Amino acid sequence: MTEHTEPGVGPNTPAESGPSDVPPEYQEDEQYEEHKTTRQRVVEGVLGDKMALFGAIVVVLFIFTAVFAPYVAPHDPEATFGFMQGPNSYSEGNYDGDSSIDRVWHPLGTDSFGHDVLSRMVYGARVSLLVALATVAVAFTLGTSIGLLAGFYGGWVDSVLMRYVDFQWAFPELILGVGIIALSGGLGVTNVVIAIGIAYIDDFARLVRGEVLSLREEEYVMAARAIGMSNRRIMTREILPNAVAPLIVQATLMIPLAILAEAGLSFLGLGVKPTTPTWGLLLSDGRQFIDQAWWISVMPGFAIMLTVLAFNMLGDGLRDVFDVSEGEVENR
Repeated sequence: MTEHTEPGVGPNTPAESGPSDVPPEYQEDEQYEEHKTTRQRVVEGVLGDKMALFGAIVVVLFIFTAVFAPYVAPHDPEATFGFMQGPNSYSEGNYDGDSSIDRVWHPLGTDSFGHDVLSRMVYGARVSLLVALATVAVAFTLGTSIGLLAGFYGGWVDSVLMRYVDFQWAFPELILGVGIIALSGGLGVTNVVIAIGIAYIDDFARLVRGEVLSLREEEYVMAARAIGMSNRRIMTREILPNAVAPLIVQATLMIPLAILAEAGLSFLGLGVKPTTPTWGLLLSDGRQFIDQAWWISVMPGFAIMLTVLAFNMLGDGLRDVFDVSEGEVENR
């Protein structure tokens, strides 16, 4: 009796192929990494790094203090109380203009003019933030433009621009800033911003030039040339957006340097006007009383140290976020 079987099924018919029949060396890894936006990468990177998170918290407090200085400062920065009173001291007097006697607390003491140190430090944070951000904006704009032109065109354009950068790089930033302030003809926030901003052009120019030299050979740049896109559009629309990540990190690391530069110029008497409260001026005012009233210089010095350290920690965290290692590239 003949055994009936379905077509295609029998003892000699090969079994259906499945994942287990494929040799391991030919199996594909189907693990895909979820795409994350730049904001998500930054947030996760900062939250996952304790040092960067600490720096971010201090930076936010610094910005909050600078923006809302009139509401954070306990007193007017120009109000005078008892002269050179130590931390956690009190002053008694008719400070409101009425007949009552007021008792005023000075958490960080008063300086040689009787000003509340904490109040002047709070208002000094506003000047430091303004100078730092404006300085980085000037250096970012000019340095990025120089580096972008030098790296994109090359040739004599690169030689001329980068020789200027090399010439500027030979001078220390503080000495160059002093020279620019002397040429600008006076003290003031604007002159300080211009002086420090020009002094830091070379840092951004060198970074952008190196990025552009590698990016201009990419296929998308060649495709943009092939369709007739102008050089200006290629530089601003194709190359610059792909070089912005290291620029963000560099700008974050340049802010504390700008704060230190402003403090150094103000300490030397070449920064803002003497009536403007800044951390550098507080340091300068207290140096001659360091053996009698140490808090006048130590308190603003500690504020400078903490702020600079916080920005550096945040900058290191952002650098780790934007740094794609070789292993990560192979897994993508």
